[in-house]
Amino acid sequence: MESLTSPTGAIPVVGASAAEPADHRGTRPHRLHGALFQSIGDEGRAELVERRLVDAIHRGHLRAGERLPSESELARSFGVAPVTVREALLAVRGRGLIVTKRGRNGGSFVVDDADPLVFARRTLAATSRLTLRDLGAHYAAITASAVRLAARRADSSETLRVLRRLDRLDDLDADQQRRLLDDVQVELVSLSQSARLTREQMRLQAEFSPYLRLAAPDTPSMHQQAQTLTGIIRAVEAGDPDEAGRRTEAMTTDVIDTLIHLQSSPETSA
Repeated sequence: MESLTSPTGAIPVVGASAAEPADHRGTRPHRLHGALFQSIGDEGRAELVERRLVDAIHRGHLRAGERLPSESELARSFGVAPVTVREALLAVRGRGLIVTKRGRNGGSFVVDDADPLVFARRTLAATSRLTLRDLGAHYAAITASAVRLAARRADSSETLRVLRRLDRLDDLDADQQRRLLDDVQVELVSLSQSARLTREQMRLQAEFSPYLRLAAPDTPSMHQQAQTLTGIIRAVEAGDPDEAGRRTEAMTTDVIDTLIHLQSSPETSA
């Protein structure tokens, strides 16, 4: 993946290198791994590491069958001791979300039946409309501010590179399509050249992604999201900050309205 552009340099994606090819399962760490595996600092308790890992699985950022980073890699990423990671992994295993395999190709793997759509429906059913609208307002405020800056600062070659990422959509499965759309949103925000806004948007994208998955659960609806993103990118390319911000806010409003409608559906309530 290309690195995120910012005044202070690239914002790292944990476990990925620029030249690293995607494997056959499409499990190469994507942009949001940087937000999911950032250091938890002085609050380095096993419960916090456990929560991060559970959230990553529930939100689909660690997909079914995917191998987790090693204990030492997780400890380094989270900024905690290996024994803390070991305790957290034991708790996540106790929840039935990961399994441990021994041997040369062993490690901790997300269980094969982990379904982020099921997890997302449960989360949505337990979330109030007020909380949903508040999340949407926060997401729109940060993302729209960033794309407005991008419209003022990015050059056409940068926006074209982001736009071309969407050309791969038809070559991917549903999980990979969701990841690609998340990555494109983050890359577009990175064109603001604001490291702070980009990091905050990465964190929000990780939180908002399961809801985007619910609002666009299949390939046709994800293509519709891609068309919406294309419109935002074109506005950035045209140097029109007002239009870029307006389209971003409208996109977020549409997603929140869809989620509120889904809350009242029997499938979500079940």
